[in-house]
Amino acid sequence: MFIDTHTHLFDSQFDKDLAQVITRAKECGVSKFILPAVESSTHSQMLETAKQFENCYPTIGLHPTAMNQNLRWREHLSQVESMLNNPPVKFVAVGEIGLDLYWSKEYKEEQIEGFNAQIELAIKHNLPIIIHCRDAWDEILPIVEQYKGEVRGVFHSFSGTKEQISRIERIGDFFYGINGTVTYKKSTLPEAIQNISLNKILLETDAPYLPPVPHRGERNESSYIPLIAQKIAEIKGVTIEEVAKTTTANAESLFAL
Repeated sequence: MFIDTHTHLFDSQFDKDLAQVITRAKECGVSKFILPAVESSTHSQMLETAKQFENCYPTIGLHPTAMNQNLRWREHLSQVESMLNNPPVKFVAVGEIGLDLYWSKEYKEEQIEGFNAQIELAIKHNLPIIIHCRDAWDEILPIVEQYKGEVRGVFHSFSGTKEQISRIERIGDFFYGINGTVTYKKSTLPEAIQNISLNKILLETDAPYLPPVPHRGERNESSYIPLIAQKIAEIKGVTIEEVAKTTTANAESLFAL
């Protein structure tokens, strides 16, 4: 049994065949799905997807790219806080939150403000966080380190180095989300994974993005999780069954499934 710990099943790319996508995933052994929130405009669709399909678990939060020139993001953050105070469903995490300096560095300070605020919400509500970090390791690790011992979670779509892994390990209870990028020819993830215990790895697709080989260029979906698991098994020198068992236990523990 596998768990896809990061899949945007509520994305418009799945509008026409979501039921079939979920059926295919279940046929491949993927039995549970974590739906990471992105921004206010898609929260209702995410909640509807979780309501409609069994074993889809929503989170709540604002993606860093939502912190932009539109000053309404603070209003949207207040909405996130209200939903945590009076949850319409059970939320399993606050996320995805973090910093993204790939698309623009113009709103860096707004992203930092929003990230800190949402970490504090997660601590208040005793929820893990799902961290999005892109081109921002130097900025994001000092922030998370300030909350050492208070916060737990996962670095989604992990792309860090051995040195960054060492810093994360010192922070405390954090996992590493590994997706299809581990199968890419020029990926540095196989080397990084050698420095990560299997007890700290979560499987994810980030569907509909980042499809694994041999599906690059296609829409990604949760049924491809076994391809990621097989690659991790090869890197770690273990069976795919062990990867499935351990990563599923990791996900169930972190998200209290």
